[in-house]
Order: sequence, then structure tokens, then C-alpha cells
Amino acid sequence: MKKCSHAGHDTLTELNITPLLDLAFVLLVIFIITTTPIVNDLDLTLPEASKRQKDPPKKANYVTVEAGGKMFLNKKEVDLAGLQEGLIGLRTDDPDLNVIVRGDSKTKYRKIREVMDVLQQANIVKVDLATEPADKK
Repeated sequence: MKKCSHAGHDTLTELNITPLLDLAFVLLVIFIITTTPIVNDLDLTLPEASKRQKDPPKKANYVTVEAGGKMFLNKKEVDLAGLQEGLIGLRTDDPDLNVIVRGDSKTKYRKIREVMDVLQQANIVKVDLATEPADKK
């Protein structure tokens, strides 16, 4: 009688974790695929900020201003009038529009101010400025 009950306890103590690991890897792959990449396709030197910047919103649009004055809405080059038209079109599609302004550290303040004026005229209220953390060096 003892041999039978002892053998039954051995099978209960063995735990097969292979299906659990398979599930963990599948969830990891799904998480990696579904996260949205941050737009870093243009070579910019962002200005530094003293504190850590907050995480960008999940569905953000980017206005990029290069040091030479070229402007881009997401990845498309635009002028001020085209920027305003594009922003109004995006706001029409998504009333809760988030915009992040990415300006090179050598960009003149006047250009960033012009972009901020266009954002205000397009009635975009959720605006943030992209920066690099000061301790990144």
C-alpha cells in the first residue's frame, strides 16, 4: 500500500513549465510587434532638458524642424501653409490630436515660434517639445 501512494506523490510533484514558457514567449513577441516605434528617422541634435522627459503618447504626430529651417509633418516635408493644412486635416480625423515638436538644437527660436503659432491657429492643444535628457552624455 505504501508503494502505490508514494508513486502517486512523485507524479504530483513534477510540474511541466514548457507550456508556460511558450505562452510567455508568444506574449513577448506580440508586445514587441504591437508597440509603436518613435519617429527618429531624421538626424537631429535635440536640446537638453534638466529633467527626464515623459513618455510620448501612443498615437503622436511629429513636427520636425531642422537646423536649416526645413519642416516636416511626420515624414513629409511641408512649409508653414502646408503644415497648417495638414494639422487641420489630422485634427479633423482625430479631435484628441497629440503633436510633438522636434527641433534641432541649432534651430532658430523664430522657426519654433512659427510652428507653435501654426499649432495654435490649427487649434491643437496637446503639444509637447522633444528633448534629450541632460545626463545622456
